[in-house]
Amino acid sequence: MTKKTKALLAAAVVVALAVTAGIASLVVGGPGGPSTDQAGGGADATGTPGAGTATPQPRTATEIGEDFLADYVDDDGRVVRRDQGDDTVSEGQAYGLLVAVAVGDEKRFDAIWRWTEDELVRPDGLLAWQWKDGAVVDDMPASDADVDAARALVLAGSTFDRPELTTAGVDLGTDVLDEMTVSTDVGRILLPGPWAMGPGPWSYNPSYASPATFAQLGAASGDPRWAELEAGSRAVTTNILSSTALPSDWAQVRQDGTTVPLPSADGSSGTVQYSYDAGRLALRYAESCQPDDVALAASMASVLQRYDELPMQLDLGGQSVGSDQSPLAYAARAAAEAGDGQHDRAAADLRTADALSQSTPTYYGSAWAALAALQLEGTSLGACSPLAVTG
Repeated sequence: MTKKTKALLAAAVVVALAVTAGIASLVVGGPGGPSTDQAGGGADATGTPGAGTATPQPRTATEIGEDFLADYVDDDGRVVRRDQGDDTVSEGQAYGLLVAVAVGDEKRFDAIWRWTEDELVRPDGLLAWQWKDGAVVDDMPASDADVDAARALVLAGSTFDRPELTTAGVDLGTDVLDEMTVSTDVGRILLPGPWAMGPGPWSYNPSYASPATFAQLGAASGDPRWAELEAGSRAVTTNILSSTALPSDWAQVRQDGTTVPLPSADGSSGTVQYSYDAGRLALRYAESCQPDDVALAASMASVLQRYDELPMQLDLGGQSVGSDQSPLAYAARAAAEAGDGQHDRAAADLRTADALSQSTPTYYGSAWAALAALQLEGTSLGACSPLAVTG
């Protein structure tokens, strides 16, 4: 979260838990929620594996996930953003939990969750966003992190046969429903944080909605509000993609469900674009078991296929507005292609995402290379992975 954001919170209780997407040209990994990834070495000026760089060996989804855990999770269970000052954010802890349960690493899962409980859980049950140098430095929750963590806990309860983890996930999910969702005329939507609650219109991050997660949490809890979130998110995302070829990192949602692209969480600065946040939308929707959700991911494929070397920053019509390369760009295109039935192209883009994460490792890029492979190719995170080989 930027200093400007904190000033806005203090002055007007309007905070941007947001992307600083217009980051320096050396950025390769990019923001996830409020984060910013800095590039590592081993790449040319665009961040693409350059001349003289050995071609990384392809890895299975499980291997990618295991290597992410080995590279970014310390012995205490803290997911360390090594390329961003060694801080930790709730998003990263949630990613670590999802990867750990997906690869079946119960010991690592327990360590990550124990550290999260000890350091980030607030009195209201939600997760503080940022921790650095031994203490929480920003206690505002980010809803995507909390929802991902709740999903991971519910999945771990089943995977490891530990009902107490399921209960913890249901409880965290209930706190999200209570504190970070609102009803619109087209259904319930997930707001980015408690700061965005109140009368509409509302700040909205399209990439925070996760239909597969909502369905899993609904099944575990029996709370009908999760089905309302599925319906509302689908309606709002449909409205977004009906007006532009690609979703924006941030948007505004009105009471009637109509949307307006925003350059940042509060709309006060930045550039309206498809970038490090919006790239996650295709991955969230492609793993859904509902065909209408998958179709929303698939609708993005043709625009993203204009490029051989796919930039991470595009305008909403698909024109490049930056030269950053990120594993997320290729992972997102893989999700869109998988949803569109282009499985060979999707598998090739996942390999490109993995190769880029190996040649130019960053916390955010490596996390999404792992999550994309596990979501699209495996079944440990859900029953409807579009590239999973079954039978």
